[in-house]
Amino acid sequence: MGSVDTLPYWQVNVPENERTEECPEFLASLSVKDIGVIGTPDSQYHVSTWPQVQDIVAENRLDDFRRIPSQLRQYLEYNWKLKQDYGSVMNFVLTQRLHWEAPVKPRGRPFEFEDDVKILWNDWPYGIDERIVHLVVWTKFDLAEDPITTDLTNEARAEIEQYVQKTFGSRIPRDRYIWFKNWRSLKSVHAVEHFHVMLFDPDPKFVDEITNGDVPLCRKV
Repeated sequence: MGSVDTLPYWQVNVPENERTEECPEFLASLSVKDIGVIGTPDSQYHVSTWPQVQDIVAENRLDDFRRIPSQLRQYLEYNWKLKQDYGSVMNFVLTQRLHWEAPVKPRGRPFEFEDDVKILWNDWPYGIDERIVHLVVWTKFDLAEDPITTDLTNEARAEIEQYVQKTFGSRIPRDRYIWFKNWRSLKSVHAVEHFHVMLFDPDPKFVDEITNGDVPLCRKV
């Protein structure tokens, strides 16, 4: 049916007998970035190493994070189906992953109460070294942003840093964990506050403990 170079982006990484002539609805209206990723053969994708991940976060180049092409396709298809079934990704996250009621309201100040925070696996992690555990820390409270830059305020950044050090730094060497909060434009779920934590080669028992045995969706579908 043609070489990869001549295939439309939605046919790449798809077995020949499963390719469609027309673009599936869940792959229509993609950004230029996502079209480029979807149209790349998995064999040409380079998984990011831990040092590369550290550099991306340190230099705030969060847009450089990408999913493996075939996994991005799965992610987009799954989210498309979620919107059909639940009305929005946010509704699914709230009811099926977090089990929080809307509207989400905190019990206290940021990080004051444990039940205002929930740590889960990232359901669809980036294309990174498989030894890296990608977690999402969901919060019922807002994390204050500068209204001009939309970056975290110094106070919010200090609060997160203190929480991360207490939760992860007590069990993992400092050079084996990092955290970041996505720019507003990169968030896939806008209405529920969250930030990301990545751990390099942690003890699986520790991960099970802090996530309460959570399993990411990418392992279930």
